[in-house]
This record gives sequence, structure tokens and C-alpha cells, in this order.
Amino acid sequence: MKTEILKLLKESNGYISGQQLCDRFHVSRTAVWKAIEQLKKEGYEIEAVRNKGYRLVESPDIMTKAELESVINTRWAGKEILYYDETDSTNIQAKYEGEKGAEHGTLVVADRQTAGRGRRGRMWDSPRGICIYMTLLLRPEFSPVKAPMLTLVMALSVAEAVRENTGMDACIKWPNDIVLNKKKICGILTEMSTDIEGINYVVTGAGINVNQDTFPENIRETATSLLIEGGERIRRSGLIASVMARYEENYQIFMKTEDLSGLREKYNGMLVNCGKEVRVLEPGNEYCAHAFGINDKGELVVETLEGERKQIYAGEVSVRGIYGYV
Repeated sequence: MKTEILKLLKESNGYISGQQLCDRFHVSRTAVWKAIEQLKKEGYEIEAVRNKGYRLVESPDIMTKAELESVINTRWAGKEILYYDETDSTNIQAKYEGEKGAEHGTLVVADRQTAGRGRRGRMWDSPRGICIYMTLLLRPEFSPVKAPMLTLVMALSVAEAVRENTGMDACIKWPNDIVLNKKKICGILTEMSTDIEGINYVVTGAGINVNQDTFPENIRETATSLLIEGGERIRRSGLIASVMARYEENYQIFMKTEDLSGLREKYNGMLVNCGKEVRVLEPGNEYCAHAFGINDKGELVVETLEGERKQIYAGEVSVRGIYGYV
């Protein structure tokens, strides 16, 4: 009921009477009052006026299960939400839930992580109250070799959602980093569980630097946040809702062909490497090449200085700009 009351308050242009809420949920005025008090304790500013009712005055950057449920408006992506004030890692929790049978589209969100990880096991700094840490669990019925492409689907969805919510020109650094002004604002990590019959589940985690105003010195030159770049604080729940909406739409397109052919044009249009000279870093080998964008499998198509066309699979390969991170 608390979630539904919050949703009604957000949708209303004025006051909602206590009697309306009682009739809507078939509860007493005391039950409504208790739900309103709980919302106030969570940080919502709600005005109560005699003979008028309740009005939501301000909805700050609050991260709770009720808040997320009140803003996510999708058919399946994020309809089931597991929220933690603090956890080790949303990917770890999503995999745990996957083993227990959690349904396709389950979203795990945390306000803080104590063991966040990035690509190749790198630790991901996860401070409380300012960033997004979330993981989406999927149960696709296709070959495991296709699962890595879902990382690019999430990258596209995050970039689109950031543009939609902030107006800033978020781009993708192949394969799955989101960048603003040549600095990273988001990393994405996909993991899966398989057996002889195929995929049990796939989890794709995203960590987005939202309202962080400073970074450790060792990553200050390559990392930034939406707050630093735009100068305004962003409501994290609204951004998560946008990511889920874009992901659900993009996933549907992906599933029509089970490859990136239907999303390739959009992805390449946001790809900061596309049409640029890049440094390809392979284990024991580094070379410069011209990047043409991704193919239907999500591989980066490049041409070496010797004129050889190559398709690069992410795996253990990294791509950098000629003079830096991008």
C-alpha cells in the first residue's frame, strides 16, 4: 500500500484526501496515516492539510524499494525488485537469487556495495547514497555464446537513459563503458550460469556514477559523474526507471534476431570509437587501427595500418584512444 500511495501522490497535481486513500485501499484512516508517516521518515516531504488531504511537496534523491516500484513502469524489466541498503555486490546477490529461481527481469539494487567488481575482477568503489548499483537477471533461451552481446544491449540502454534524463551527450566506449567528455561514468559486467542444456540465467550489472563529486586521485583523470559534468544532482530512481524502459525495448529488438543487427545502427551512432584511430591492446600485442564500429555479433571491426580488416572480440582485449582512455 505504501508504494501505491507514493505513486498516487507523485501523479497528483494537488491534494489527495485521506478518505480517497481509505476508499481506494479499503483500509482505515489510521493505516493511511501510518503509511504517510513511513514515507516522511524515508525523506519525502508530504504536506497534510485539514479538509484537503495530502500533497507531495518534494521527492528528493531517495533509494528504497517503494521509490523504485513507484517509478518503474515496464512489463517485465524491473517489475520484481530486490533492494538492499548495503550488500556485497548486486551481481553476487542476483546470482544467488538466480539459483533460487528468481524470475526473468528481476532487478537487484543496492545503495552501497562492499565488494563491487568491474571487468577482469577489478574492484569498483561503491560509496553510499550517491551512485547506482544494479543488476538485471535474465533467463534467455538461446545459446550461451550469444550472452555476451547482452552487455552491449545494457550499454546502449544506459547511454540512452542518461541522455533522456540529463540532456548530456553520453557515449559508449567499446564494448560497454559509458563516457561523458572522454571520462567514464558507468561500467557494466555480465556473468552467466550454464549447464549442458544451455543457459540457466544471465546477470548484467551496471554501476553508474551519478551524484559523486570527487574521485580518488588514481582514477580522477579517467572517471567522472553526472553531477560533475552537468552541475545538477540527479534522482537515481528516475534514471534506473529509464534504463529499465530502454532495456526492455532494446531487448525485444535483440531477441527478434538474437544478435545486434537491429541495434547496431543506434549503438554505432553513440560509439565514441567509431570512425576513430584506436590502440588495440591484446595480451602480448599492441597495435594501432581505424575503428569502423561493431558488427552484428558486437565485435569491433578495425583496419590495421597494414590494411588488414579484423573483428575484435572483447574478452581479454582492450581498446583505447591514440592519446588516452578514449
